[in-house]
Amino acid sequence: MSTTRTRTEEFQELRPLLFSIAYRILGSVSEAEDAVQETWLRYVDSPTEPRSVRAFLSATVTRLSIDVLRSARVRREAYVGPWFPEPLLADPYEDPARSAELADSVSLAALLLLERLSPLERAVFVLREVFDFGFPEIASAVGRSEAACRQLAVRARRHMTEGRPRFEADRTAREELASRFFDALREGDVTGLQDLLAADASMVGDGGGKSPQLARTVLGADKVARLLGSVIAQLALVDATFQTHEINGQPGAIFRDRDGKVLQTLALDVLDGRIHAIRLVGNPDKLGHVGPVADAWAIHRQLQQLRRDARPTP
Repeated sequence: MSTTRTRTEEFQELRPLLFSIAYRILGSVSEAEDAVQETWLRYVDSPTEPRSVRAFLSATVTRLSIDVLRSARVRREAYVGPWFPEPLLADPYEDPARSAELADSVSLAALLLLERLSPLERAVFVLREVFDFGFPEIASAVGRSEAACRQLAVRARRHMTEGRPRFEADRTAREELASRFFDALREGDVTGLQDLLAADASMVGDGGGKSPQLARTVLGADKVARLLGSVIAQLALVDATFQTHEINGQPGAIFRDRDGKVLQTLALDVLDGRIHAIRLVGNPDKLGHVGPVADAWAIHRQLQQLRRDARPTP
């Protein structure tokens, strides 16, 4: 049997892969980290040495993630407003040969599409299509026969293909467009923003009822650009700022209050030289891993007071 130190080394080497599997199945950074930690505990307590440590750990974290997802789906049905995955600032798993594919698979658009699958379909799709596991390993991980896993993979692939999100293939072009977008956003340049948005661009936010957020999806380049210009002007009044940062493998930004606490994240979907979707996550329960979280409601009240004070006296 390996020593505890050896097991620790083996586990740490595979931790990035385990987290990346769990996050894509769960759409939650905190729940993925919990699944990885529980996987470690089960590995330490295992009295026997697995023939393949990678297979054992991957199967364990997959089964744990499926169980968590089944209960999480019930909670998400009662969620207030649109539900988005917890924003991921950086995927710890790297494969230079498949970096673009891995980035696309962790995008908010792809994760939202995965929500349409059953927990088993989702797990099989992630293991097979994203991480290229063989069907014998997948069958062991999800507790189904290889034939059943192949059927699950076919169904999952069909659902994903029907609505598969598309992104700008040229990463440099995508980053250049995003840079122009954020420059225009900083300047409050509504016309400049509108020129970068697709005609049917959308903006939607996830506040979970726990932070001020958009009442509904905003549709159309003109409406989205005007709202962005208005929002950035209001945030400037309370010294809120934003820093560009990749969010779920796509161009994005982190908004912070004057003390540097996190207000929300923003992620862009870019295709054919235009921004097609803007997704905001402001639910404080989903931002703790990004940094200390701001009191968005306090800022909202402050802005309301500033607007009242600015009204002319009758």
